Amino acid sequence: LFGLTTSENGFPAFDYYWVPLWQIDPTAKHTRKFLLVLEFLCKRAKAYINACDYDIEGSVIGYLIIKSFGNLRRAYRMKFSTLTTQDIRRAFRSLSRLDWEMIEAGLARHELDWLWGINISRALMEAVRKVVGKRISLSAGRVQSPTLIEVARRCYKINLHVPLPYYSVKAVLEHNGWRKRVVLVSFIETFSVAKRIAKRLQDRPYLKVTKVKKKLKVIPPPPPFNLGDLQLEAARLYKLSPYKTQEIAEKLYLDALISYPRTNSQKIPPTIDVYSIVSSLARSPVHGKLATELLLETRGFLKPRQGEKDDPAHPAIHPTGNIAVGLKGYEAKIYDLIVRRFLASMARPLKLEETEIELQHSSDIKMKLKGVVVVDKGWLKYYPYASLNEDRLPALSEGDTVRLKNISVVEEYTDPPQHYTKASLVKWMESVGIGTEATRARIVETLFERGYLRSEHGKIIVTDLGYAVADVLSMYFPQLTSVQLTREFEKKLEAIRCKLVTRQQVVFEAKKLIKNLVEEYKATAIEKVGEYLAASLGLIKTVDVCQVCGRTPTVNGVFCRFHADAYKKLVDGYRQWISRTGYLTPREYLSRLVKLRQTGRWIKEVAYYLLKTGARLEYSSI
Repeated sequence: LFGLTTSENGFPAFDYYWVPLWQIDPTAKHTRKFLLVLEFLCKRAKAYINACDYDIEGSVIGYLIIKSFGNLRRAYRMKFSTLTTQDIRRAFRSLSRLDWEMIEAGLARHELDWLWGINISRALMEAVRKVVGKRISLSAGRVQSPTLIEVARRCYKINLHVPLPYYSVKAVLEHNGWRKRVVLVSFIETFSVAKRIAKRLQDRPYLKVTKVKKKLKVIPPPPPFNLGDLQLEAARLYKLSPYKTQEIAEKLYLDALISYPRTNSQKIPPTIDVYSIVSSLARSPVHGKLATELLLETRGFLKPRQGEKDDPAHPAIHPTGNIAVGLKGYEAKIYDLIVRRFLASMARPLKLEETEIELQHSSDIKMKLKGVVVVDKGWLKYYPYASLNEDRLPALSEGDTVRLKNISVVEEYTDPPQHYTKASLVKWMESVGIGTEATRARIVETLFERGYLRSEHGKIIVTDLGYAVADVLSMYFPQLTSVQLTREFEKKLEAIRCKLVTRQQVVFEAKKLIKNLVEEYKATAIEKVGEYLAASLGLIKTVDVCQVCGRTPTVNGVFCRFHADAYKKLVDGYRQWISRTGYLTPREYLSRLVKLRQTGRWIKEVAYYLLKTGARLEYSSI
């Protein structure tokens, strides 16, 4: 409903103030009618209760409404985690004064995000304007920028991956009708060594059992979901984006079917009456049978598994016990995940029998077979989405022999790192402590909207503009791209909440740092940055263009920086291919690379160019 703005032009801009959001954001015009209603209601009120979500953001929203239209001296805070009738009544009976520490920390978060975002974004846009004479919308941010840098680094490695060959010796094991194809020896660097190993196995084609171990493995139930875990699971099972999962969860919350979803907690505190919730779910036409089975299995003694992660404001996501009616599509699927995970958290452990068989051909050729069988499904009965594949092994004893058939040497190739997906990127943000449960998915979507990222079959790809912005930020504003800045930032917010430092002190420090950075940037780099960004956007042309893709600028008059790096990697890779495979010509090397799925995109493009033009791969130093 409210946002920060400034009347200052240019950068650095340090004077700002709060205004209704509809005044500064064309997409928020619809919020004006809400503010008019709030203003009308507040004029007649005797007291003001902030019943917004109980988190930093909710504290700030309520504070700004009461400050703008009401009276802060007659204001109270209400705390709840579900929208059930009993929870809301309980919260009304136990109102507290406004949570000023949360408000101050929230205001600081907004102000620091605004200061970094507006000043660095204007620095980028002004650089382009100076070169091409028009305004291009670019943006940077305290959480957005390190996230972009991380994806750019990952994609860079993938696109520059030269797969290296290695060799495995594989065979089929046979024993009393049981057959299994296995890898006997893997990651052999040279073909000649792999052939020698295969020959030894062919001369004596059996393995001897040297040890058989069996053990019972007990896997405790999973804890209830926090938002990050729910987003990851919904992406794995239903290919939903984190933002879509969050939207669905928030709707279920507003329908009083689940607790507040924007939580980091994997814990259910003892103050929550889980017995009443499960008893209510026992009347559900969808989950009633499962809930009844759990009550019988536990004899009503319900104790949720407590995860490691906590959230001082809200418990783990759990059903309220209200019966869901008419849920369809993904809403029904997400609700089902939450209910089943909640029930599973109170069920018996899963019990597995694990078998490990050690086999030996000679002192240097050994292997292990591992099998697993479910003994007691336990919590898996309630949450069947956990991936578990049973693998039964034959009854073998020490001293038995297993025959080897179809022994072969297989050439394989090293894989590149995995592409990020939206879900795995949100998980990375959580793991390094940047963003919040409420903002991470939205920030990822913003990077797509800005044209820095795009999606290809669910994989995140960085655009040329994304790479260019990432380069500029890394070079000239390294503090903004560092995860460390955000960690320090969160520590300062915590210090504000604990009254160890004031919001004004934290903001003053940030202004000082930003001022030094942008002044040095203006004096030494703005024109160079403008030319680089404008060329990456295709707004200006240079004399030299990349012979592979036509990009500008070039590094050496032949290749853009992507393909120049790819060429260097190709040369280095050729050395390693020769040492592993024996001699092969550069043309044979390039021809093999372009056919491999593991080969990085830029590597393939340069290899195609060299094959097409007949240009030499300069390997004279090999």
